[in-house]
Amino acid sequence: MPIIAITPCSKLHDYEESVRRAGGDPRLLDVSATGEELMTGIDGLLLTGGGDVDPALYGEPRHATFDAAEPGRDALEMDLVRRALDANVPVFAICRGIQVLNVARGGTLVQDIPDQMPGSVVHSVREPSFAIAHDVWIASGTLLEQLMRERLEGDTCAVNSRHHQAIKAVGDGLVVAATAPDGVIEAVEDATRRFCVGVQWHPENFYRTGEFRALFEGFIEAARR
Repeated sequence: MPIIAITPCSKLHDYEESVRRAGGDPRLLDVSATGEELMTGIDGLLLTGGGDVDPALYGEPRHATFDAAEPGRDALEMDLVRRALDANVPVFAICRGIQVLNVARGGTLVQDIPDQMPGSVVHSVREPSFAIAHDVWIASGTLLEQLMRERLEGDTCAVNSRHHQAIKAVGDGLVVAATAPDGVIEAVEDATRRFCVGVQWHPENFYRTGEFRALFEGFIEAARR
């Protein structure tokens, strides 16, 4: 059973259950250890949701709405994702995770969608966690399209959403795999890696009903290989 390292966050249960139901063995990372120690013996890395990535990491001052993540998360997760990608360890990045992935690859972020992208659709529907917020358009020929084929209606898929930041400049080696109706980037991937996919929504919240289980199954299968 592949061992999946999960970065710590305030709401771990749904991530752990999603990994278990897809056939993986979740392992919560100990933030007191070094990146090298944490990467030892794992088969995949799951980057979870949470607070904002410090914009100093991509050369910008903080927006008034900046909401910091737990102390140490930025440095730890930047180190982990770079180590995982260098070693071709499968990476699945969710919400904050896709932003960490993008910044680690030299990209930047929209710091506040309502302020910096006026007229955008609502991207922050917090309760219930599985409430559908908007559709996303999945890019043809992507791994995301392949994994989500059974759920797609044409090239669209309905998703939940609770974020106020998003990818702006796409990081090196990443390609856009999905967008919202307002143009906000909702997924990226790197086809040169065994598995490197980031989504801006929260597929883990659907572990009971399985709408996005294929994403976790694809991730776990890559980790198994």
